[in-house]
Amino acid sequence: MSELHARDLTGYGRHLPDPQWPGNARLAVNFVINYEEGAESAIPNGDEFSETYLTEMVALAQPPAGARVLAFESIYEYGSRAGAWRLLDLFSERDIKGTIYAVGQAAEKNPEAIKAFYDANFEIASHHYRWIDYSSLTEEQEVEHLQKAVSAIRSITGKEPVGLYGGRTSMNTRRLCAESSNFLYESDAYNDDLPYWVEVDGKPLLIIPYSLDNNDFRYATLPGWSSGDDFFNYNKATFDQLYKEGAKQPKMMSVGLHCRLSGRPGRAEALGRFLDYVRQFDDVWICTREEIARHWHEVHPHTATGNP
Repeated sequence: MSELHARDLTGYGRHLPDPQWPGNARLAVNFVINYEEGAESAIPNGDEFSETYLTEMVALAQPPAGARVLAFESIYEYGSRAGAWRLLDLFSERDIKGTIYAVGQAAEKNPEAIKAFYDANFEIASHHYRWIDYSSLTEEQEVEHLQKAVSAIRSITGKEPVGLYGGRTSMNTRRLCAESSNFLYESDAYNDDLPYWVEVDGKPLLIIPYSLDNNDFRYATLPGWSSGDDFFNYNKATFDQLYKEGAKQPKMMSVGLHCRLSGRPGRAEALGRFLDYVRQFDDVWICTREEIARHWHEVHPHTATGNP
């Protein structure tokens, strides 16, 4: 096992740092919208298969190679045509910002949506260039894709992304992120409630863990959520527990969303309820991942031992 991917089963343990969130907040909450539509595996994209992952048809097998599955393509299209705009309205009406995990090719195909989120004060982070499994690409191919991903966001917003979430990463992704001069943080981890530092070939890299339990992808996985009430109740329970703990030990909470999932009307209603619930708390910092990263770089910079 390489040092880069050696497992750390200890982390902070009982010696948690005080994050010192702005305003002495008891909890930092970050909403992430994954913008993937148009960059998924599809025959028109030159791929061998149609993407079946995270659609309304949960348990279907992989379609035969070379065969377009128009239903899957159409489900993804809903996210870019309608879902993204519904989510933007939900957040804008409440003056809440978050982070977009923008897949580069998806952004290129609908730059108007990405620019609209950027103009609404969302951070536009990189979700790589394609919504595919990067373990099947060579390192050279992945380097090219990362460069194209950064370029795609820069061309739309005028600003390069400072965060990377690959999602379906290769064994090279984290190292390539650390080697790049673009990124302040990487989020391909699910192993903590606070950011932490790692060293990659001697270079420090801040990890801001993400979440797959507080994530609407459970609408499209088994076992999963069948209604917006499931989403609301689980996220509220997580928020309430972390807020309670935050009286002594503040932490962070990530909520993952997808345009083609939470952008559906019945699910958007539940998201709106949760946004309204979180907004009631004055001592909660609703922020972008970039804001978390810049705060951590300043308050808990990397040291010789790695973490504060």
